[in-house]
Amino acid sequence: MNYIYAFLFAGVACLIAQIILDNTKLTPGHITSLFTVGGAILSFLGIYDKFIGKFGAGATVLISNFGHNLYQGAIEGFYENGVLGIFGGMLSKSSLAIVAAIVFSFFISFFFNSKD
Repeated sequence: MNYIYAFLFAGVACLIAQIILDNTKLTPGHITSLFTVGGAILSFLGIYDKFIGKFGAGATVLISNFGHNLYQGAIEGFYENGVLGIFGGMLSKSSLAIVAAIVFSFFISFFFNSKD
């Protein structure tokens, strides 16, 4: 049942993104930014942790989880090191995702050519 919940949650999130993309003039970059900020806002409200508890991987593979990780890292850094800890906390919590995206993109670029 966990797999079904994860699939449905991620599917609904993708459906929302597709509806926004089809019915507005927003680009995929805008929608990605909206989902990232939305994840941070839901994390601030304490809702995103409940999503992760209920939907598991369905909530952790989305771009909104990146916003959740940024917020969680910032708040932990603030509590540990004050205002300057916000920046270090955000980077320490999300650096794995950033580095993985860069490394995987580099290796994928060997196999595929860009469209001109």
